[in-house]
Amino acid sequence: MATKRISDEPAYVLHHYDWSETSLILEVFTRNHGRLALVAKGAKRPSSSFRPVLLPLQPLQLSYGGEAEIRTLKSAEWLGGQVMPTGEALLSGYYLNELLLRLLARDDPHPTLFDAYAQVVRVLASDHVEVLEAALRTFELVLLREIGLLPQLDHQTLTLAPLQPQARYTLVPEGGLRASSESDRAGLSGMQWAQLQQVLASGTPFTDTLRACAELSAELKPQLRALLHYHCGVATLRTRQMMVDLQSL
Repeated sequence: MATKRISDEPAYVLHHYDWSETSLILEVFTRNHGRLALVAKGAKRPSSSFRPVLLPLQPLQLSYGGEAEIRTLKSAEWLGGQVMPTGEALLSGYYLNELLLRLLARDDPHPTLFDAYAQVVRVLASDHVEVLEAALRTFELVLLREIGLLPQLDHQTLTLAPLQPQARYTLVPEGGLRASSESDRAGLSGMQWAQLQQVLASGTPFTDTLRACAELSAELKPQLRALLHYHCGVATLRTRQMMVDLQSL
């Protein structure tokens, strides 16, 4: 049987680990084929053409082949156009990567999510730190929607009752969207949730949702964090704990 060869595939490196003294196993996120594992043979050698290219948070174009669970990387080209994020932006990028590694199944394409990831990475590499929180909340929403873990945001989840525009509702891990209690300050109005549902379903979900999240980031953050932690099966993500530890120094 002929070995399947994929050429010129847009991709990002999410993580890598040693495979041998000279090679690496890469976890990559590709636009048309989803999350994949690739072996980069000889990538640790000083003379390897892979060595300066296989960096996280950088747009790449990969060619690879094979039918096994771990394919073989044939070539990698850096597409350029942006610098490596630093500081808080770099940690935010690693946070995105951890979410994808934990929540995406392999060989499950999500081109809309890939495009959203690429747009957030461009924000991380830019000087537009004022939109960073909104960009992260937007990515979280797109991720949850793309993998089927975000409930409909224009109805209460358990009763399927439509949301009242001025009433407040909270997104909770085990119950979906429900009416907020008097002590819950993190909820959004029914009108705001319905707006998020509408923009997520638009033809340009990242751009439209980013605008909608600009004024809602503070309220969305704890709700989305709780939902993501629930589905990841952890109390705190590693990158989140790293941020907390660094801030305490």
